[in-house]
Amino acid sequence: MPRVVILRSAEQPFPDPETALHYPNGLLAAGGDLSPDRLLAAYRRGIFPWYEHPQPILWWSPDPRMVLFPNEIHISRSLRKRLRHTDFRITADTSFEAVIDACAAPRDYTSDTWIGGDMRDAYVQLHRLGHAHSIEVWLDNELIGGLYGVGIGAVFFGESMFSRTRDASKIALVHLEGQLRQWDYALIDCQQDTPHMRSMGGRTIARTEFLAILGKECERERPIGTWSINWKYTN
Repeated sequence: MPRVVILRSAEQPFPDPETALHYPNGLLAAGGDLSPDRLLAAYRRGIFPWYEHPQPILWWSPDPRMVLFPNEIHISRSLRKRLRHTDFRITADTSFEAVIDACAAPRDYTSDTWIGGDMRDAYVQLHRLGHAHSIEVWLDNELIGGLYGVGIGAVFFGESMFSRTRDASKIALVHLEGQLRQWDYALIDCQQDTPHMRSMGGRTIARTEFLAILGKECERERPIGTWSINWKYTN
């Protein structure tokens, strides 16, 4: 099995500011592989891979952690209007590979991507095993937005999202949140603190609190397999 170099423990405080200059917030380890067992074990401990070629696989657990509690999602007035008056069609797990490819595509502001071929293959394998899921937004049979992540117990670990038209990724997130709330999920992990997630109601919590939630909610029984969306936005 490929070797993992531990840089610091996920259960210990981060170093002082001077040391942190050399160890970015949340970087725990380097190396290893992206096998399903390792990925699932990492997520259960609040750890996720994030790196770019030619780096080794880097494993992260930021403190604080950006999360979205399903009952705290914020839907702006303009987004409510789009949700009520559009011809969007929402599906789940019908085009996982198309969603991850769209998430990996270059953005307007950069040609870089952290979703390389090995990352893509790893999450496609997790999807085929029933652990990774996608939400798709369609307009006139064209995929215009979506997101993907990993479900363990009653926690959804969000990985990435994309939009090809205004608010498409937000529409995917609203439907994910509604469906997870219907299934009594406890938490959506957003990983990174971004203005986009804050605008949707995301907030940061201490890593100790995040790990305590995972310790309880990842153990809850949930079916493993293909998801389907039956929640509808009605407000």
